[in-house]
This record gives sequence, C-alpha cells and structure tokens, in this order.
Amino acid sequence: MGLIMLTLAGAAPAQTSEPTIAAASEPTIAKAIEAAKVDTTAKPIVSSSSTMVAGVRNAVTSAATAVSSTVGNLLGITPKITAKPDIAREVAWLHNSGWPLYALVHRYSNLASAPPLDEQANCIAVAVYHEARGESLEGQLAVARVIMNRAASGKYPPSWCDTVKQPWQFSFVRNYQFPYTNQESASWRNAVAITRLAVSNAVPGLANDVLWYHADYVAPSWGRRLTRVNKIGTHIFYRA
Repeated sequence: MGLIMLTLAGAAPAQTSEPTIAAASEPTIAKAIEAAKVDTTAKPIVSSSSTMVAGVRNAVTSAATAVSSTVGNLLGITPKITAKPDIAREVAWLHNSGWPLYALVHRYSNLASAPPLDEQANCIAVAVYHEARGESLEGQLAVARVIMNRAASGKYPPSWCDTVKQPWQFSFVRNYQFPYTNQESASWRNAVAITRLAVSNAVPGLANDVLWYHADYVAPSWGRRLTRVNKIGTHIFYRA
C-alpha cells in the first residue's frame, strides 16, 4: 500500500512499503446486471459492445442534463478537467440504475472501448496504481478522490499531475518522476477504470474536504491534528 504524506510543520515523511498486488475480479456484464438486479430490459442497452446503442443515449438524456449542470459544483469549484460528456452521462445512468462499483470498473477497464486518458487523468491513474492497487476498489476510488480534492482545494497545485508530483506528498514519486508502471497488468486496467469513474463525478465517494490519508501501519504526528473521516482497507482518511 502506498502512503500519502502531508508536509506540516516539522513533519518528516513516513516509511512506506511496496503494495501488494491484489487479483482483479473479472465479472461479466451479465453477472453485473444480475447482481445489481437491473431490469432485464436494460441488457441490450449495456451490452459488452464498445458502441452504445441509440437506446442508452435516449435513456440518459435527463441524467446527462443533471450531471452537466452539477459536475462543476461537486468539488466546490469548476473542475479544470472533466470526463468526456458521453462517459460522464453513461456512468451516471448506469450508477443510478443500480450497477455496483465492481461492474462499473469491469466495464471501463476495457482500454479499447473507452477514450484514452489525457495526461492529467493519467497522473491520477498512475497514483492509484502505485498507491492503492492492493486496496479494494472503494479504496482505490478514495485515493483518486483525494488527488482531485487536493487540486480543487486551493491548498495544493491546481493540476492533478502537479498535485501528485508535489515533493514529499506521494512516496512513490522520486524527483518528479514516476516509476515503471506495468500497463499490461489487470491492476493498471483497474486504475484506469477507477480514474474514469472518479473524473466522471458520477459515483459517490469521499467528501470534497478530505485531503489526506496514510497507511494504518504508520502513525504520523500530523494525523493527530486532523479529523479522521474513514478507514478503507489499510488507508485512514482525514479532513482538517
């Protein structure tokens, strides 16, 4: 598990250890629908084909309007970078239809059927891969949200890449450089999917004032000066 470190007065970076790679589950779309108890009439709409049929575009029209009008408010400011509208609308529709997180990740982990990440979103995916690939999907989404929250807070650099690369914040970064990422792995595909979901702003996660976390096997002094919000897997999350 990775460790995010906050530079407060006199605080020194804590030790980290290499994350353990968890085996990724591979649910099928049919299983996802069954597990979520989605009406069977939705099956043709969310087929495993990379091309969405016309029905889903009609079905998400009202949801798309709501998402587009609120996406700028979810973080408290207008996001500088957002998901492509079709992805955000589809994620909102699927989530509102009852799709669980694992099914959404399975859908958007198909690198060939969704738009590639831009440079900024790719930085989030790299951070999720190195910081949380051994965590649950909920824990990975929480790490992605912390990065987005930081960039939107005004307390950290305003871009996602600069936030991730800021010195003494993410322990896997060395001299503003990312280590090797195995982009052929299931862990990377999951990280990309988690990033797509986080950027869509359509899946509930941490509140926008949660800016810090650390692994539970360390006890940094700055943690005592913050308010503990939640523990997801081995990561403990905080707000000021």
